[in-house]
Amino acid sequence: MHRPAQRQRQRLTRVLVGAAAVPVILFASACSSDSGSDGDKKDSGDKPSASASGGGTGGSGDKAATVEKAAFAKLPEPCATLSKKTLGDLVPAAKDKTGKTGTSDDVSTRGNCTWDSLDNNGVDGSQFRWLRVSLNRFESDQSLGSGAKRAQTNFTKQVTDAQAAKGAKGVKTTPVQGVGDQATLVSYDVKKDKDTFKQQTLVARVENAVVTVDYNGAGLAGDKSPEAADLAKDTQKAGKEAVAAVAAANKAGGSGTSGAGKPSGGSDKGSADKGGKGDESNEGSGAKPKSDAKPKS
Repeated sequence: MHRPAQRQRQRLTRVLVGAAAVPVILFASACSSDSGSDGDKKDSGDKPSASASGGGTGGSGDKAATVEKAAFAKLPEPCATLSKKTLGDLVPAAKDKTGKTGTSDDVSTRGNCTWDSLDNNGVDGSQFRWLRVSLNRFESDQSLGSGAKRAQTNFTKQVTDAQAAKGAKGVKTTPVQGVGDQATLVSYDVKKDKDTFKQQTLVARVENAVVTVDYNGAGLAGDKSPEAADLAKDTQKAGKEAVAAVAAANKAGGSGTSGAGKPSGGSDKGSADKGGKGDESNEGSGAKPKSDAKPKS
C-alpha cells in the first residue's frame, strides 16, 4: 500500500538533487568554454564574427577609423617667408637681411629664422628690433590624430606659454582676424639688462601648420621706447605673410591651401601637436626674448 507513495517521494528527491546540481554544471561548462580546447578553436575561433570583421549593418566593428590626410606636406624655408619690404620695415638696420636659420633635426616639420636690427644714433640713443619666424608642421597619425587637430593643440600650448613668459608685465591677449584659421596675439613688456622690451608674439594656425612670429623692440641709451601698437601691427603683417608662404609652398603639390585666407576664430582652445610623431613640444615657438635678442655693441 505504501510502495507507490514511497517511489514517488524517491523520484521527487532525485529531481530536486538534479536541479541543485545545474548551476555547478553550468559554471563548470563556462570555465571549460573560456579555457577552450584545440577542438573548440577549430570550430569557432578561426571564423571572425560579423562585428569583428566590420560586416553587418553597422560596418564599423573593431576596425579603427582612418584619420584624415594632412593638408600640408612641407614647409617653406623660414628665412624666405617674409618679403624684403616687410623686413625693411621691421628690421631696417639689420646687417644681414637674409636672416639666420635656426638648427632643426627635421626641416620638413620645423624650422625658424631670426633677424636683429640696431639703429645706433650715438648720443641720441638707439632703436633695437629682434624678429623671429618659427614654423611647425604636424602630420596625421593613426594613434595621435589628424595633423590639423595636433596643430590646434600646439597652437593652444604656444599661446599659453607666451602668456606665462618669465618676467612678463602687463600681458594682453588679443584674438586676430584674417591670419590663417585661427590666430592670437600676446603682448607684454619685459625687462632685460635694465631696458624695457616691448614683446609681441603672434601664434597662428593654418590647416596642419603653426606659424609663430616673435617681435620685440626697445629704445636704448635714453631713446624713446617704440609704441606697442605699432609693433603689434608689424607683427600681424609678418604673420600673415608667413602663413601665406606656408600655403604657397604646398600649392604646387595640390595640397590644401584654403586655410591661408580664412578669418581666424581667435580661439585659444585646441585639441592635438610636434612636427614628427609623438612629440608635442613647443620647439621654435619663442614666446620670450632670447639671449640673442640683446642689443649688440
